[in-house]
Amino acid sequence: MRTLLIVFVFLLPPALDCEWNQWRGPNRDGKSSETGLLADWPQDGPRLLWQVESLGSGYSSLAAADGLLISQGLEAGEQFLIALDAASGETVWKTAHGRRYSNRRGDGPRGTPTVDGDRVYALGGDGNLICVEVRTGAKVWEKNVLRVYGGRNISWGISESPLVDGDRVIVNAGGPRASVVALNKETGAELWKTQSDEAGYSSPVVAVIGGKRQYVVFTGEAGIGVLAENGELLWRYAPVSNSTANIATPIVHDDLVFLSSAYGTGCALLRIGDSGGSVSASEIYFSRSMMNHYSSSILIDGYLYGFSGRILTAMQLETGEVGWKHRSVGKGQIIHADGKLYILSEDGVVGLIDPDPGEYREIARFEFEPGDYPTWTLPVISSGVLYLRDQARMFAYDIKAR
Repeated sequence: MRTLLIVFVFLLPPALDCEWNQWRGPNRDGKSSETGLLADWPQDGPRLLWQVESLGSGYSSLAAADGLLISQGLEAGEQFLIALDAASGETVWKTAHGRRYSNRRGDGPRGTPTVDGDRVYALGGDGNLICVEVRTGAKVWEKNVLRVYGGRNISWGISESPLVDGDRVIVNAGGPRASVVALNKETGAELWKTQSDEAGYSSPVVAVIGGKRQYVVFTGEAGIGVLAENGELLWRYAPVSNSTANIATPIVHDDLVFLSSAYGTGCALLRIGDSGGSVSASEIYFSRSMMNHYSSSILIDGYLYGFSGRILTAMQLETGEVGWKHRSVGKGQIIHADGKLYILSEDGVVGLIDPDPGEYREIARFEFEPGDYPTWTLPVISSGVLYLRDQARMFAYDIKAR
């Protein structure tokens, strides 16, 4: 019986929280739970396992689950979801959805798919939200949230990655009295809608603060918290919003919420608490020391590591005190795994950084020749492999220590 139990355990699929199943990883914080990765890289970078050019145009990052890499792209005027075999890069399925999205800063989808159980949810650059089966790509339902809720597309296209929480899919649809909407994840039917802010480029996170489960959303006009159950507004904070583009994902730590934007604005740390029976957001500090543009900071041991403009910055979360600033490998996207920061610059330079709050410590770097647009797509680490996307191209690097 004991032998059978051991065999059964080894036959189980890997736990979802060990996979990069959505935007910024399982907890939307930019952190991977992977260990046993290379502590350093050869001069020309880790070993390249495979490279494909099948993803089409777009900046969508990846969801990695059940041996698949799922992303979005645009090719021959058609927007689509695509699943690749993680071991080989071969296309497993491809599902068209929505309409072509074009922009002078690059065509195609921006948002990253979210895998939840046997379903994938993705939001296209045109506002089309689709749900498909993970294994086959067969369409379950779809809804264009801009058209249904009366929102307008924003300057560089809808870029949000949908949040799945319990039986709900949460998106910032940006419509009148429907800025944030909750849909039934099985059918796409509306559960609730709230507020009237224009859509931002940011993606929501879920948090439990003071016993209240809420969605923290950086809309096009403010950081807000809404009650998960019915969308009731709990708090609102507008000073951190700019009039151009709110992009970075909110960071929640205990009862603290960190929000940041660029274009000369800055960052704020809020304490979410109870005030006379109602929820309030009290400003702890507002600072211009961390102005996140298109990438989000990562919180490690009390310090935020992120790009303030073009400068990589280490800043203490609770005080806003800056530890150091450095140009690093160039402005880019950041993730964290096995005690290291992985940075993909917008110029195709990849860096391995030791997150030391006292000084900038670069371990290694390598680079590849970028295409016609900046390499803005968030890297992904899954099963000991570092995946990098540059528009239609995908690179898979072996970073597992042997």
